[in-house]
Amino acid sequence: MKKKKCIAMLLAGGQGTRLFALTNSVAKPAVSFGAKYRIIDFTLSNCTNSGIDTVGVLTQYQPLILNEYLGNGEPWDLDRSYGGVHTLSPYQAKAGGEWYKGTANAIYQNIHFLDQYDSEHVLILSGDHIYKMDYSKMLAEHIAHNADCTIAVFDVPVDEASRFGIMDFGADMRITSFEEKPKTPKSNHASMGVYIFKKDILKRELIADESDKSSANDFGKNIIPKMLKAGCGMYAYSFNGYWKDVGTITSLWEANMDLLGDKPAFELDDMSFKVYSRNEPLPPSYIGDGGQFINSVMTTGCEIYGTVINSVIGEGVTVSAGAVVENSVIMRGSVIGKNVKMNYGMVDEDVTIGDNVVIGDNQSDKHHITLIGRNTVIPKGTKLKSGEIVENNGGAKA
Repeated sequence: MKKKKCIAMLLAGGQGTRLFALTNSVAKPAVSFGAKYRIIDFTLSNCTNSGIDTVGVLTQYQPLILNEYLGNGEPWDLDRSYGGVHTLSPYQAKAGGEWYKGTANAIYQNIHFLDQYDSEHVLILSGDHIYKMDYSKMLAEHIAHNADCTIAVFDVPVDEASRFGIMDFGADMRITSFEEKPKTPKSNHASMGVYIFKKDILKRELIADESDKSSANDFGKNIIPKMLKAGCGMYAYSFNGYWKDVGTITSLWEANMDLLGDKPAFELDDMSFKVYSRNEPLPPSYIGDGGQFINSVMTTGCEIYGTVINSVIGEGVTVSAGAVVENSVIMRGSVIGKNVKMNYGMVDEDVTIGDNVVIGDNQSDKHHITLIGRNTVIPKGTKLKSGEIVENNGGAKA
């Protein structure tokens, strides 16, 4: 078989506990975003647009919906006879399964996949970020530097730097220091969790890390600091586009709001770098008499009879007459009843909200978002305070 220049390994097994009810029954990369997408669409589309046609998706927590969504990879042009998209579960040993212990261990358990395609380089990605990036440009710099490892870097606000792996580098982009989630960051140069390794170097480091019983088996905590200390050639690749870690309710809400306005912070309609997704064919959306749709986005299959302001509305959503939805995210298949008042709400898929429900209060803002989990029914007349989290209640009548 032909040797591949670079394959990708996409880490998609995280539990996503900071998304609360949104990830009770689905993996974080499968959470809906931006009316018709799921979070993982962005990383997969980046691979397609970068000419990377072999992607191993490492799943673990609640993988069913994610695996079904990926299918054979056709929507992302990743249905290949040699390569394509592959879902990789934790290795099943004779004594039973062993869950991934960390990001490095997840790749270690799939070394056979790296060898199967005999690539020169390995791109390691996270499945929980919203961004568009041409990885081929990063790969070109990685090769030009003859780097053992290249790390994509994005400058974050100083007050957020302690949430990330932080690095320093010289004018030649060679990394001089790296610290994972430091309490007192030395810079604001944050790792995006996007790495390119020479495959042989990566295998060597993974095997050594696995034999170290004191290791957390994590790239940021163990692999990268150890390689840096050993004098490996490690380089930064600066990324200046839009990038959002959507690991919290606030950040996921912010990323959705970044799609709004005449000049959105993040543009989804640029066909030169298309974001692909798997969507069911639905009829065009309809705004009925008396319906208003102001500074908002929606896709197909929606019926709007109420008022929607500054919100993101997913596929097949119904907003009934008299309802007012503001500053909110409504995911696919949900129904908003008559005369509902919602401000700063996030409604998961297939939720039914009864008539005359009030969601949010005068404390509502992006830090106090009312969250309603998948398949939940909110009975008519219910009042939910800002910041309240409601999970599936067994199908109570609306």
